[in-house]
Amino acid sequence: MYLAALLTSAGINIAVCVVIFSLYSILRKQPRFMNVYFGQKLAHAKSRRQDPFCFERLVPSASWIVKAWEASEDQICAAGGLDALVFIRLIVFSIRIFSIAATICISLVLPLNYYGHDMEHKVIPSESLEVFSIANVQKGSKRLWAPCLALYVISCCTCALLYHEYKSITKLRLLHITEALSNPSHFTVLVRGIPSSQTESYSETVAKFFSTYYASSYLSHKMVYQSGTVQKLMSDAGKMYKMLKTCTREQQCGPNLMRCGLCGGTTSSFKMLAIESQNDKGRSDSDAADLRRKECGAAFVFFRTRYAALVAAQSLQSQNPMKWVTERAPDPKDVYWTNLGLPYRILWIRRIAIFVVSILFVAFFLVPVTLTQSLVNLDKLQNTFPFLKGILKRKFMSQLATGYLPSVILMLFLYMAPPLMLFFSTMEGAVSRSGRKLSACIKLLYFMIWNVFFANILTGTIIKNLVGEVARRLQDPKNIPNELATAIPTTATFFMTYILTSGWASLSFEILQPLALICNLFYRYALRNKDESTYGTWTFPYHTEIPRVILFGVMGFTCSIMAPLILPFLLVYFFLAYLVYRNQILNVYVTKYQTGGLYWPTVHNATIFSLVLTQIIASGVFGIKKSPVASSFTFPLIILTLLFNEYCRQRFLPVFKRNAAKVLIEMDWQDEQSGKMEETRQKLQSAYCQLTLTTLHQDATLHEHPGETVASGLQDLENLDSGKTQTSGLWAGHSSPEIKELHAM
Repeated sequence: MYLAALLTSAGINIAVCVVIFSLYSILRKQPRFMNVYFGQKLAHAKSRRQDPFCFERLVPSASWIVKAWEASEDQICAAGGLDALVFIRLIVFSIRIFSIAATICISLVLPLNYYGHDMEHKVIPSESLEVFSIANVQKGSKRLWAPCLALYVISCCTCALLYHEYKSITKLRLLHITEALSNPSHFTVLVRGIPSSQTESYSETVAKFFSTYYASSYLSHKMVYQSGTVQKLMSDAGKMYKMLKTCTREQQCGPNLMRCGLCGGTTSSFKMLAIESQNDKGRSDSDAADLRRKECGAAFVFFRTRYAALVAAQSLQSQNPMKWVTERAPDPKDVYWTNLGLPYRILWIRRIAIFVVSILFVAFFLVPVTLTQSLVNLDKLQNTFPFLKGILKRKFMSQLATGYLPSVILMLFLYMAPPLMLFFSTMEGAVSRSGRKLSACIKLLYFMIWNVFFANILTGTIIKNLVGEVARRLQDPKNIPNELATAIPTTATFFMTYILTSGWASLSFEILQPLALICNLFYRYALRNKDESTYGTWTFPYHTEIPRVILFGVMGFTCSIMAPLILPFLLVYFFLAYLVYRNQILNVYVTKYQTGGLYWPTVHNATIFSLVLTQIIASGVFGIKKSPVASSFTFPLIILTLLFNEYCRQRFLPVFKRNAAKVLIEMDWQDEQSGKMEETRQKLQSAYCQLTLTTLHQDATLHEHPGETVASGLQDLENLDSGKTQTSGLWAGHSSPEIKELHAM
């Protein structure tokens, strides 16, 4: 690929970014799109004022950039929780390390690569990108001390920054635990694999077991019930009720001559009926019997102290590890109720099945990867396929086909991966929504590193060389570093275009929120629903964004000394990501649940992997270039990096795996002294509520407001989606500070 093709791709993506950012700055000022671009603000506000039209709404502005830049870490943490702060810290870490790498590699390594051969250079736009890589350096050259020195500087700075961030986030996690004094999950243990009995119900079995073996600390328990099609229908009915309850009495009684937004016909008059409550007492006994028959082999068990719950969660309860399996309970808002009813004994079968299906999906994805590399190497394929020569004669078409289309095609295929990985994590039996996203994040990270990084390198090498020759050389594991060292400098050209397309352009679509925008228009004009509280809000997609940022980090590390030209494009992406994601966390995404910073160990491990991979590849490159001194100097660096990782694993990782007993005991003492312990215990039963409709105070509330009570119960039954949650609440009061801030934007 030539530099002109890369510049063509950059120009197209810059134009797309400018247009979409300008469009966003206009759309965010329109009152009808406030729920799209200010979901976080509206979720905490009380009212919304309809401002009169002004011409300023149609003029693009950069005010959102200033507000996103000025926001403090405390504001980020308050809006998005500790997970949001961890994500922003990841971007800040990337900006710092790649700024250091760009400074040393652009000023020192890039000139030596460019003049590595005694050759007559063309005009820079007509130069091949391989001229700017280490592939252009002659064998046995003494200039290889420069990339070796750059590798040492990058490795040392990376380890220092990683240690600083790991230490800081560990303190924040401990602070997150200690500040949540009334968190019911600290007193609760999730029990699965409860043995069935012909004489006792699951509830009686749980009460008998914990009353016997935890007599002094056991408080009570709450069973998990089967949730099937009926519950899904009830939740859908709750959604429909919420949409219809806003109708006024006039709308209910008279015919509606307004045409339907979908079919164009007129609608008939309808009337919302109150629910009859005469037979409520007669149903209560039968409902209790039905609930007993629907009990699952899982329960939430409540303990008197946090320390007692910790001991129970970390202990083996039975000689059979498949029975009485205990673990820390997720936060009440974080529980994924659907998976709690799965029999614990079949979960391992599900995991094996998902592993096999994942391998098949990875194998299938080699098809689009091969297609993209074929486009990148069109000049190599024209000898095999003569019809390509006519296409490549047109300069612009050649630059478009080799510089822009490959990354676009790969990015379009990659859009199917996140939903599938989230589905795989659900099928594995995740018991919490945050845990499901964390599992999907790890799966997607493995998938993207293999398919976007390694598979592109492999297919690119096969296309450029004979298949049999490449396969023969890869049979010996000793040749793998050398093959990577040969392939990465040439494949780095594709990585540059991928950063432009999947990085720059994806950020512009992230801030525009096209899916939420389409949903807003559909609700407003197709369904003619004016109640914006039913439109829903979105949670931050950590399972897609964290793997993307880490993947760009892998590309940046491995190509930093091989092809330094990638670093400026990477830095532009991280600076844009810093502004865009801060704006989204502050204004758009609503936080319903979080992991408490559990994403950082994954970030740390992926960064160490990238660093060690870079060092191994550098050792292979130095060996190919006949520089044994530089090659031997990289081995101590690999050993020191692995030792550093092991120290961090021993020093910080246990805090993310288990809660410290000392911290929980001190929290128990503090609650006992302040008198809050008894109040917290009384709230435990109502905290974990799966079937809210059954546990409502029906005798008093239902007779007073039957319609509203049933709607509330149905709404509570709704299983919140990983990406979308419903917000409720009426807007009242115009003096809210959130509203003033909202309109000031």
